[in-house]
This record gives sequence, structure tokens and C-alpha cells, in this order.
Amino acid sequence: MNQTLNVRWPPRYQPERCPVYVRNELDMAAAPEDVWSWLIRASQWPDWYSNSGKVRFLDGSGPSLSAGARFRWKTFGVTITSCVREFIPNERIAWDARNLALDVYHGWVLHPSPRGCRVLTEETQLGGLANLGKWFTPERMYRYHQVWLTSLEAKARSGPCPE
Repeated sequence: MNQTLNVRWPPRYQPERCPVYVRNELDMAAAPEDVWSWLIRASQWPDWYSNSGKVRFLDGSGPSLSAGARFRWKTFGVTITSCVREFIPNERIAWDARNLALDVYHGWVLHPSPRGCRVLTEETQLGGLANLGKWFTPERMYRYHQVWLTSLEAKARSGPCPE
């Protein structure tokens, strides 16, 4: 494991404190800036990542994520409200996600590699839905995050996200 690829967890969301924790990585054949441009364009996620939908910015920002941006979206069949908590262009982004039964922290780290860009995504979850998901669908989030990574690579290999 590359030690430079780690999410910076707020204390509440430390993996050892959460019932759900998932880590996925992929070394992509794409430039970090191209990966970044597709990753932050949340308004287009539903076009290429099947587990996302109805992305709507709540604060006048968008169509791309930015520091502090608030957005509502649907994933895993659940509508959540997110806020970008960390934003370092071409390197790191993280957001929280909440609804009445779920409290999530999702981070991404990009690091140049000989192939192009190594991308890590990690997520922790708290709350009633997290506890149910842990028991009834333990591999589902891992599988969908891997789809997110492979779909992101396919987009980034075509170049930057069009403005």
C-alpha cells in the first residue's frame, strides 16, 4: 500500500469507529488533472456512473464541486445531502453525506503514478442504514465503488471533462 494514499479522517469518521468502511484503489491510465476534472463534475456523474442520480447543487455552486459546495443526490437508492469538506485540486476531495438514517464521509486521493494516476476512494458510514447495510449487503458498496473507479478511468482516458 502506498502510504501517501490515505484519506484524512475527521475524528468522528475514523474507520475503526464506524460499522461500515470500504477502501478501493485503481491505478488509472489517465493524467491526474483529467481524472480530477471528471471526478469533480458531479452534475455529470449520472451520465457515466450508474449508482448516482438527481445531483442538484443547493448553494448556487456547480456544475463542478468546490470547497464547501453543498449538493443533494441519490446513490444506493437513498437521497442524501453532501457538503465538500476537503478540496485540494488534482489531489484530494472529501464530502460528508447525511439523511435521517445515515452519516457518511467519502474521501478521494489522487497521486501521480508511472501509469498515470493512482486513485484511492474510501468511505465510512454511521447510522441505522449503515448498520443494516453491514449485515445485509456487505460487499455492495465495494463493488459499486469499483465501478465508479473504472467508469472514472474510462472517462478520464478520453481527456478532460468538457466545460
